[in-house]
Amino acid sequence: MNLPLSVKALIVVICALISVIVGIVAGVISHKPPAPKGPAFLYGGGVFSGSLTLCLVVLTSLGVL
Repeated sequence: MNLPLSVKALIVVICALISVIVGIVAGVISHKPPAPKGPAFLYGGGVFSGSLTLCLVVLTSLGVL
């Protein structure tokens, strides 16, 4: 696909926002109330990076990016 740069940037921003939501949900689910919040932040960050990588790889393989 021959998409303009602004549309590609918008797609990357949308992927990042979706990944942020997925990371927040994963961090909230993994947090246990008596435990400290640090491991939940790290888990959410890992899920965020994995989700963003997966989203960008799929869009690249489809030829969108």
